[in-house]
Amino acid sequence: MNAVIYARYSSDNQREESIEGQLRECKAFAEKNNMIVLRSYIDRALSAKTDNRPEFQRMIKDSSKELFDVIIVWKLDRFARNRYDSAHYKAMLRKTELRSYRQPK
Repeated sequence: MNAVIYARYSSDNQREESIEGQLRECKAFAEKNNMIVLRSYIDRALSAKTDNRPEFQRMIKDSSKELFDVIIVWKLDRFARNRYDSAHYKAMLRKTELRSYRQPK
């Protein structure tokens, strides 16, 4: 199964290390579940309150090309905090038979 990772941090209170930690956990999850990570999409210092995040939008656009099967996120709030956006993008992903997975804590 081919996977991509989406990671982000939202403010100056978080740092690049938080991205590294997210990537580390997501890669471990992928390995444990026999997934091949093709690439990572990373938004730095951008809130998930809106969908106006360049790498997030690139990932959604790439999903329509069916290059990967799964999106791995460290925590679901990395994907979206807005309920409407979350439901909207999950529905879009389902149309291409994608599921979002997360690394259990």
